[in-house]
Amino acid sequence: KDTNKTECAKITNVLLKSRTGEFDLESIMFLKLRNLGIYDLGCIGDCINLERLDLSGNNITNLGPLSPLRRLLVLNLSANRISNLEPLSSCEGLQSLNVAGNVIPSVDNLHALKSLKKLESIRLKDNTYNYTNPVCKNSSYRTLILDIFPNMKVLDGERVVGRGSDLYQLCKDIDDTIKAGMYKNGQLPELPETKPWVDDGFWEIKRSNNAIVDEAYKQFSDVLHECRLLNSRAAHVISQNERTISLKNQPKQYAV
Repeated sequence: KDTNKTECAKITNVLLKSRTGEFDLESIMFLKLRNLGIYDLGCIGDCINLERLDLSGNNITNLGPLSPLRRLLVLNLSANRISNLEPLSSCEGLQSLNVAGNVIPSVDNLHALKSLKKLESIRLKDNTYNYTNPVCKNSSYRTLILDIFPNMKVLDGERVVGRGSDLYQLCKDIDDTIKAGMYKNGQLPELPETKPWVDDGFWEIKRSNNAIVDEAYKQFSDVLHECRLLNSRAAHVISQNERTISLKNQPKQYAV
């Protein structure tokens, strides 16, 4: 049996200390164990102060050892073999979870995380790496997930609530429409030469024609001049005080 392979496949004290340089596992706050062939999380639960953990690209199926990590904020479990998320229900501080590229079968498996009130970001699909989950085959899975997590802000890397979300969706819809209409009979049609929207020099600030800018510039110059005067006075006062202190510290001389 290959001993070295077994050590890499299971998280041990030796592995954690060699990767982080920390002697005490409770001192570890950030940990990256990517693409190591890990299938057994071993003693990872002893890192009780862990805040950011990256276990992507391994062979993990059982998340049980992660349950003691109540201070965990960011967890990356992409590209593993995970189907059950229930052990994460005790990670009450979790804010961001990436489980793209696993085998989560349905939205029902996400109900276990409903108690995580701070969870704001979930990724089940990542088109950049072609990661997905069986649950993503359900055309309405996004709607169902947002029903379970009403405080969700980011789903699959896209903002769903908050400032900019409506604009993001609008731009995305426009972009998709343009892409769909650009190809005609499988070929890209010739586009007319683009022209600038405004004349040259339109965006240049002309101080002579802008009274507000001129006034602001004048006020700034006045303030800068006052600051230089204050700096000069302060330097003079400091110099005088240093001279006085120096004279006081000199030994007294008496005439004989």
